[in-house]
Amino acid sequence: MSATGTKLPTSLALAYGAGSLGTALFSVLPGLLLLYFLTDTLAISAGLAAWAVFVPKAWDILADPVIGHLSDSTRSPWGRRRPFLLAGALALPIAFYLLFAVPHFATPAATFAYVLALFMLAATAYATFQIPYVAMPGEMTQDYHARTSLISYRIAFVAAGTLLGGAAAPALVELGGGGRFGYRLMAAVLALVCMGAMLVTFYGTRRAALRDGPPLALGWRERLRIASGNRPFLILAASYLLQLIGLGGVLAALPYFVAHHLGAGNLTLTLLFVLLILPTVVAMPLWVLVSRRIGKQRAYRIATLGAALICASLAFADATRLPLLYGQVALFGLLYGALQLFPFAMLPDTIELDHARSGLRRDGVFTGAFIAVEKIGFAVGALWVGVALELGGFVERHAGEQVHQPAGAVWAIRLMLSLSPALLFAASLPLLARYDVSEARLAALVSATPRGRPPGVRA
Repeated sequence: MSATGTKLPTSLALAYGAGSLGTALFSVLPGLLLLYFLTDTLAISAGLAAWAVFVPKAWDILADPVIGHLSDSTRSPWGRRRPFLLAGALALPIAFYLLFAVPHFATPAATFAYVLALFMLAATAYATFQIPYVAMPGEMTQDYHARTSLISYRIAFVAAGTLLGGAAAPALVELGGGGRFGYRLMAAVLALVCMGAMLVTFYGTRRAALRDGPPLALGWRERLRIASGNRPFLILAASYLLQLIGLGGVLAALPYFVAHHLGAGNLTLTLLFVLLILPTVVAMPLWVLVSRRIGKQRAYRIATLGAALICASLAFADATRLPLLYGQVALFGLLYGALQLFPFAMLPDTIELDHARSGLRRDGVFTGAFIAVEKIGFAVGALWVGVALELGGFVERHAGEQVHQPAGAVWAIRLMLSLSPALLFAASLPLLARYDVSEARLAALVSATPRGRPPGVRA
């Protein structure tokens, strides 16, 4: 159907969503395993390893809006977004494999430099695909609920990719005997899956009716200034940032929690990820239905409050109450889907509001800024875990070495998995209460606002 239709073909929605299987693999694996790989296989100190994870993500603050600007301005027979999809689909898997295929260097500093450089290359390739990709729903349909439905396909594939990465990656490392070879095997297998999924989206969206706005004369700095004038966008981005710092900390702390608090191995880590992500997939259509009944904003706030309470309860988790822990993780999975769905379901609404006021399609600028928020949130979460481990006296090790972690390090791990994300989730609730772009209000503003009003007017 055309971009203005109220329903998209299921085949197109599936093809679009498939790309998130690949991007989710890259998102989850560095967040889940890279810090742990550096400290517990390559023997890099927790503080230094945290910077290797943080700096490439911080780089995206500059790179993402630029890529968004370029994708907005590109004109090609494939459309303005799809050339970037192809470039990212080819470059990201290669950089991802090399990130975990670390050669033997003489010093930890040389190892750190290699990982830092490869992660920066991989992050740039990821942004090349992800930013135009996330901008596409607002161009594929103008219908308020159809966008939520389309994005639910993407989030379902995000959940599948997260499940595949979080569950299969530790098992593949174990299958490869652990250590450097185990991580290299894992990266090779999952890089191929990543490439295949992203190419499905490139080819499968070739018949999508994408709305291409007129070429923009504004420079990217001016367009970022305009994005900062969109109040609902800023509120959504700020609340999402707080939540992502918490989620990034949870991902980074989980392998340490399993190994150094529960005293378990990779199979337990795999089980916890299955219990987290399967409920996410099951709950996704339910959250779509809930949002239709009570609105995206209210449903999002309910899920955020529930996630804060569940995270706080993890402070009491230990190896003697594993069934309770499994139940807590599964319940958190039901809420995790909403935390992934609603920010990206609400983002196109803020973009549509800007379009109504300016008459310009600036999807890439807003999407680039939002993806930068996503990446920096996860990066700050991982950095915070690394700093907490360093302050707690965490002892790094080579693969196969046995070390006893001090009590301070174990307490830091537990706090990063429980109270820290709980407080961050709770802090995002007052912000979400100020977001007011409901379906009715958006329709009223779109119909009442003359096209061509100077850009940057606040909502």
